Amino acid sequence: MPMDRSSSWGSQSGSENSSSGSSRFRSGNTVVLSVECLKGSSKAEEWAGDMLQTGDIVEEIRIGNLSMTSPFKNGKNGVQKILHNSFKSKETSIRVRIRRGSDEFAELMACIVPNTGGTGGRKQYMLRSIDDPNYTVGFVDRTEADCLALQASRNSRMVSALAAAKLHDGYVAYPWHKKMQELLSIPNSSCFLSILFLPKASETVAYRYNDLEDTLSRANAWHTACQASGVPVVFMNIQTESLLTKISGETASSTVNAGSLSDLMNLANVSLYGFEDYHGVDIGVVRAVRLWYAPIGGEVPVEIKIKEGDEKLGFAIGRTAEGFIHVTSIIDQDEDSPSTRSGLSSLYMEAKKARKKLIISRISNQKVLPWMVSPEGAIRCYDTVSLSQKLSLHRHTKLPISLHVFAWDQEVAMLGNANLRTQTNPPAALHLPPDTQTANQVAQFDTGSLNPEPELRLVRDTAGEDSFRFHNFSLPNNWV
Repeated sequence: MPMDRSSSWGSQSGSENSSSGSSRFRSGNTVVLSVECLKGSSKAEEWAGDMLQTGDIVEEIRIGNLSMTSPFKNGKNGVQKILHNSFKSKETSIRVRIRRGSDEFAELMACIVPNTGGTGGRKQYMLRSIDDPNYTVGFVDRTEADCLALQASRNSRMVSALAAAKLHDGYVAYPWHKKMQELLSIPNSSCFLSILFLPKASETVAYRYNDLEDTLSRANAWHTACQASGVPVVFMNIQTESLLTKISGETASSTVNAGSLSDLMNLANVSLYGFEDYHGVDIGVVRAVRLWYAPIGGEVPVEIKIKEGDEKLGFAIGRTAEGFIHVTSIIDQDEDSPSTRSGLSSLYMEAKKARKKLIISRISNQKVLPWMVSPEGAIRCYDTVSLSQKLSLHRHTKLPISLHVFAWDQEVAMLGNANLRTQTNPPAALHLPPDTQTANQVAQFDTGSLNPEPELRLVRDTAGEDSFRFHNFSLPNNWV
C-alpha cells in the first residue's frame, strides 16, 4: 500500500483525475465515503502512513474491470450493494485508493469477505488485506470535516489504541512424545527427584498430628543424614503439598477448622485442618512436605552385558537407612566378571576413595529411590531381595542390565554422558581414550588398593515381613 502525493493512479483517465482533484475542494459538510478500521494489523506497520486508517477518504474503488470514483452513488449502501454482487459473482479482488489530507494518497489490495460481526438485518461486507489477513476495513458515510478531524487526531487515536490493546493467548500443539523420547537422557522419565513427607501422628495426643515445623525438621534431618552417610545428593527445593482426605469422628472434632477467614491465622503451622463441604462431609487437608534433591554430578548410565559362562554379576546391593539402594561389595579378583567389564567395579572403587556410596538410582530406567515417608515415620522404598531376584533373572536370561548410578562429581557425569552419546549415535571415526573399553561401558578407573574383606551383617528390612537387607555380605549364594 504505497503512499504517494500524486492525484493520478496508474492509467487513470483525465476525467477521473479531474474528478479526484475536484473532490479535494468539496465543502466540509459534504458527505463522503470513509474508511473504518475494523481489525488492526498483526504487523508493526499498522499505524504507518501507507496503511489505511479510520477517517481516510475513499477516492476510487476498482473491482476487476469495474472502476468507481468519488462521489459514490448512494454512499455506503451503494458500495455495499456492489460488494454483494461482486462477492456473489466470485469477483472478490478489490483495490481501494484513499486520500488523507489534501495531497496524500494510499492504496489497499484486498479481498471482499462477509462481515460476520456486522449489525443490522442486511448482510454486510468488509475488505481483508492481501498482505495481512488480520487487517480488515469497512466503509462508512462521514462528512469531510469529520474525516479531516479524525485524520488530525491520529496521534491521540494511537494513544487510545495503545491503552485498549489486549494481548491474546491460545493453545498450540506440541510434540510431547517426540520431545520426551529424543531430548531426555532417559526417555519418558524425568531427572527431577523428590520425596514426600507426610505429617507424623502425634505420640502424645490421639487423633492429632505433629505440626508443620516437625515435618520440615524431619525432611531436613533426612537430607542431612543422606549426605553424612555418603549419598552424593544436594538440596534443590522444599515445598508444602496439600492432600485432601475424608475425616470423621475424633479426628474431625480435634482438627483446626478452616470454615471462615478468621480461622486462617490458626493454620500457619498446622499439618491437618478441616472444613465441611456442601453435603456436610468433613474434609481434611493434610499439609505434607516435598523435598527436591539432585545427585551432585547427575546420573551416570552403566550397561552390564551378560555372556555365556557368567555365574555371578560380581557385585552385591544393600540399602541405606534413608532408603537408597547402593552397591555394597564387589568381586575385585575376577577381571572378567560383568561388573568389572562394565566399569561398575571401577566406579565403586572410585566412590569408595571419595568416601561416597555408589547409589543405584534406576534399574531398566525405572527409579528405585525412596519416595515417601508415612505418618508412622517409615520410609517407603524398594526391597533389596526383589531387586536381587530381578538382577539374577537378567543373568539367567543373558539380557543386558541397564543401571543408572549417582555421580559424585562432574568428571564422572561427563564420562558417563559421553559413553551414552557414543552408544546411541556412534560417529564414523572416534578416537576413544585408552582407558575406555567400549561404547557401552563406563571407562575403567585406576582401582588403587584392593577391596577390604567384607563383613557379614544382617539387618531387619522394614519393606516387608519376610524381607531382609544384607550389608557387605561375602557368602557365595548372596551375590547377584
